[in-house]
Amino acid sequence: MGPEIDTRTDRLIRTLRLRHLELLVVLSETPTMRGAAARLHLSQPAISKMLGELEGCFGVRLFERSHLGIHANALGASAAFRARAVLHELARATADVDAMQSGVTAVLRVGAPSVTAAVPAAIVKLRERLPGAAVQLREGRVHELIHRLLEGELDCVFGAITPELISSDMIPLLEPVVLLKDELCVLAAVSNPDVARRRLQWADLRAAQWVLPPKETLVRQAFMTVFLNSGVTPPVPVIEAMSSVTIGTVLRKDPSLLCAVRLEHAADEIARGGVQRLRVGPQVALPSFGLFFRRDGMARPAILTAFADAIRAVGGAIAPKR
Repeated sequence: MGPEIDTRTDRLIRTLRLRHLELLVVLSETPTMRGAAARLHLSQPAISKMLGELEGCFGVRLFERSHLGIHANALGASAAFRARAVLHELARATADVDAMQSGVTAVLRVGAPSVTAAVPAAIVKLRERLPGAAVQLREGRVHELIHRLLEGELDCVFGAITPELISSDMIPLLEPVVLLKDELCVLAAVSNPDVARRRLQWADLRAAQWVLPPKETLVRQAFMTVFLNSGVTPPVPVIEAMSSVTIGTVLRKDPSLLCAVRLEHAADEIARGGVQRLRVGPQVALPSFGLFFRRDGMARPAILTAFADAIRAVGGAIAPKR
């Protein structure tokens, strides 16, 4: 089987052009040959000829034609996914060469949620170790960022290693590395009367004025679950917000408020001053955080290993104190 695969791959390399890969991607996104021709600035006969060459190289039909147009079958969708990654890798190689000509020694493209204190701190630590490194941070929802990782736009994604991700169809393509343990924390202004109480149970805080993230977040779901497990209806927030700037500002300006946040966010707010963590039991563990890499069998660039080490170092500084 090995020589046969090598022969087919060699034939693809010798026959396919980058324009063929571009056509694969465009046809997977465009429902008509006319639309694909317009996007690629080619005639429809030229598109048809290239598609025939494509399917001839792979030896299978990649797209289904009907009176409704053209759409990728399962094989075509898989080939288009890989083609998109190749084109992104090529674009990144060009950008990296340009950057290095201007003095940059390495480029890191990382995806992360917008609410994280660990990633900015790790980027600073990375640049202390590798002063010539350039970092491009893309913020967004982890699930969407992982798609961009698999398509070759990003080098790694920082996010929660949730049961949903572990059981998803994407996990065979990913290599998650656990870096930070996480837990649910409650923050209050130092002048909040609850701060003086040494030990609290979650049920003691059912009537508090809460600042909480939206319902679809891990923090909010864990918050609701711990109250339900205590036999108490979960409180409804008086303020619902995700931004760390918003949360920190309202806590400091209104001492009556409490806020439920992740551990790294809690450590960051406490370091800014004016805010303390309440001791509330029982402890509520959240999914660990880590870096997702592509599982492509290739050796990781040194900058990725250095960034993972920087995340671990940051995590050591905010680890739960027992």
